[in-house]
Amino acid sequence: MITVKTEKDLAKMREACRIVKEVHLYVEQFVKAGVSTAELDRKAEEFILKNGAKPNFKNYHGYPATACISVNDVVVHGIPSEKIILQEGDIVSIDLGAEYQGFHGDAARTHGVGKISAERQRLIDKTRESFFEGIKNARAGRRLGDISHSIQAYVEKNGYSVVRALVGHGIGRKLHEDPSVPNFGAAGQGVLLKAGYTLAIEPMVNAGAFGVKFESDGWTCRTVDGSDSAHYENTILVTGGEPQILTL
Repeated sequence: MITVKTEKDLAKMREACRIVKEVHLYVEQFVKAGVSTAELDRKAEEFILKNGAKPNFKNYHGYPATACISVNDVVVHGIPSEKIILQEGDIVSIDLGAEYQGFHGDAARTHGVGKISAERQRLIDKTRESFFEGIKNARAGRRLGDISHSIQAYVEKNGYSVVRALVGHGIGRKLHEDPSVPNFGAAGQGVLLKAGYTLAIEPMVNAGAFGVKFESDGWTCRTVDGSDSAHYENTILVTGGEPQILTL
């Protein structure tokens, strides 16, 4: 069931999303060569708690950390570790969320570590741009497939592939709600969008093929071919006009 958020709901969601936005800006300054992904995770958790919210990823279906931190060919759900040390030229995706008074926010960003190659920068840029292409169709009266198709078309036009094994989602009182929001599909298909829907739209884009594999920890998701992957996500509010991006 897809829920339409009331103004009272949205006030709490906006605060959750504000905290998510700000924790990303805070943690970004620590993305440097020689820093462990565990250290980034600690910084994120400290910030969320200090701001009166709770890390909503931690212990979610058993996930052991506040943030998912994924380096190079890890698509999503990389578990922070003292053993994973960022190196000059890496790309690192940070996906995290916060719960505030029973409502959730969720966003992801991919960063370069120091000076990165032009190829890696282009992958990051096109992944982010694909999100904005998608949300041109995130308005009441359009279909969910219009968002999905726009993302896929933009990604593939630029020579990349969209991950199919993982998708975006509705968000609100729960971190994951209906509907699922694929980053691929046919225009004109799927759920009819209504004002008051809140969605976490998150293109996951591979430099190579779209196939992925999961490691034995049950979380870490890598590209099958070892190619780089980037991730960009925001929580948005559907309106009768332009969508509101709550985590920007």
